[in-house]
Amino acid sequence: MTEHRDYQRIQKAIEYMANNWRDQPSLEQLARGVELSTAHFTRLFTRWAGISPKQYLRALTLERAKDELLAGRDLLSTSQALGLSGPGRLHDLFVDIEAMTPGEYKRAGAGLEIRHAWTRTDFGLCHVAATQRGLCSVSFQDKQTAAPLEQLLADWPAARLVEDQSVPVVLNRALAALAAGDKPEAMRVMVRGTNFQVQVWRALLRIPLGFTVSYGELAAELGRPSGARAVGSAVGANRIGFLIPCHRVLRAGGALGGYRWGEPRKRAILAWELARGARQLPRD
Repeated sequence: MTEHRDYQRIQKAIEYMANNWRDQPSLEQLARGVELSTAHFTRLFTRWAGISPKQYLRALTLERAKDELLAGRDLLSTSQALGLSGPGRLHDLFVDIEAMTPGEYKRAGAGLEIRHAWTRTDFGLCHVAATQRGLCSVSFQDKQTAAPLEQLLADWPAARLVEDQSVPVVLNRALAALAAGDKPEAMRVMVRGTNFQVQVWRALLRIPLGFTVSYGELAAELGRPSGARAVGSAVGANRIGFLIPCHRVLRAGGALGGYRWGEPRKRAILAWELARGARQLPRD
C-alpha cells in the first residue's frame, strides 16, 4: 500500500512539473503539492527516479525546449543528434517477440496454461501473466479488479488460468536492471495479433529508451506514410505494458495521446525514462 501511495505522489508531482515547467516551480511548491516536507519529497523522488526533483525539472525543461525548437521535424533522427541522447542510453533489444502461429491463433489458447499474479512496480500496481513461451500480458492498474483476467479470457478463451506468485519476477528484474543503468537479461513475450499488429509491435522495440516518435513517423518507418491511423490502432492493441513500449509514441506536436493504462501513467513512465538519460547531466 505504501509503495502505491508513493507512486501516486510521484505521478502527481510529475504531472505538475509537466504542466508548469515554464514557471520553474520551486522544491517547496512541489513538496507542498503532494503534502510532504521538502526533505521527504526529495528523498522519495530521488529513490524513484534516481535523480533529484531539481535535476529532473532541468532535464524536462531542456527536453520540452527541444520539442518546440524541433517542431515539424523528424523527432527520432533529431533527438539522436542532440543533448540527452548520449551513448549511455539503453535500447530495448533485450525483449524478443514470439507471435502465435495461425493454428494457435485459431485454437484460442486450447491446451495452454497461463500463470498470472499481481505485483507492485515503480509504475504502480500491475497484473502479469505468462505462458511457457513468455509473458503474454503486463497490465498496469490503479487497484486490483477482475479486468485483467477478463481480458485474458477474452484473448485466450480456451486457456487454463493458474495463479502463480513467481510470474512477476522476470518483469521486476528487468525494471530493477534498467533503474540501475544495466541491460536486463533477455526475455521473451508471446503475443496474439494480426501480422500487421506484430509488425508494429516489433517496430516499437526499435525505439530506444528515452526517445519518442509520432504515429506518423512510425507509420513512415513501416513503409505506410499515410497509415498513421492504422498504426495507432495497432499500438493501442498492445497487451504488454512497458516492455513493448507503446508509451513512446506521441501525437504530432508532442501531445501524449491515449494510453491503455492511463495518460498520467504514460507521463510517469516517460519521466522515469527521461531520468535515466538525465543522469548524464551535472548533479546538483
